[in-house]
Amino acid sequence: MTGPEIRPEIHVEFAPELALFVPHARRRGATALTTDGVSTLGHVVESLGVPLTEVGALVLDGREVPTGHVPRDGESVRVRAVRRPQRVPGAPLRFLLDVHLGTLARRLRLLGVDTAYESTDIGDPALAARSAAERRVMLSRDRGLLRRRELWAGAYVYSTRPDDQLGDILDRFAPELRPWTRCTACNGLLREAAKEEVAAQLKGGTQRSYDVFAQCRECGRAYWKGAHHDQLEAIVERALTAFPNRG
Repeated sequence: MTGPEIRPEIHVEFAPELALFVPHARRRGATALTTDGVSTLGHVVESLGVPLTEVGALVLDGREVPTGHVPRDGESVRVRAVRRPQRVPGAPLRFLLDVHLGTLARRLRLLGVDTAYESTDIGDPALAARSAAERRVMLSRDRGLLRRRELWAGAYVYSTRPDDQLGDILDRFAPELRPWTRCTACNGLLREAAKEEVAAQLKGGTQRSYDVFAQCRECGRAYWKGAHHDQLEAIVERALTAFPNRG
């Protein structure tokens, strides 16, 4: 006969930034956790509710270890948040947003950031597959989606307020800002256009009042400084003021 199986006990401490993901009992200081002895540290962290997209360094007894480390009895682990600005290696910085983040998608495009957006719910597998195929950072508030292994990269959107969402993503990823260069409807690049080229899209008042236009190279949508331009200008100015030298 064999003796009873020994299940390792480790101590885990989460960075304050990750507190919203973990149970209340584990939010302050290091807490004891019994593991099965075979699961990786990455699996243990995710089992406690923290997507690995939000995890920076895993520090075990003062040294950094990979997510594949299998913790042993008595080890102490500090789970740190992602260091900012976060660099995504191997591809130009591009984003993919799920159906719930339409306003954020339009604001990123307004700032010239390459942002794909699914306006319908195509499902987590399809979103993850697109993220991998196009090498785009998946932005979502869906923790289950962010745990999918096939994602190219991902990030949790912490706030429900578009202003805060935009500020957080700009702070975290430090994208280059090129305002007024992308179509907020389809993400295509804009070009200058003569009034005659976009005349079919203009109503009488617009025809008489405006002479400067841009047009999307992809979908053909026309743009001009209309009634909502001041609101859009304010969004751009706030971003450029908060994050200078991004252009």
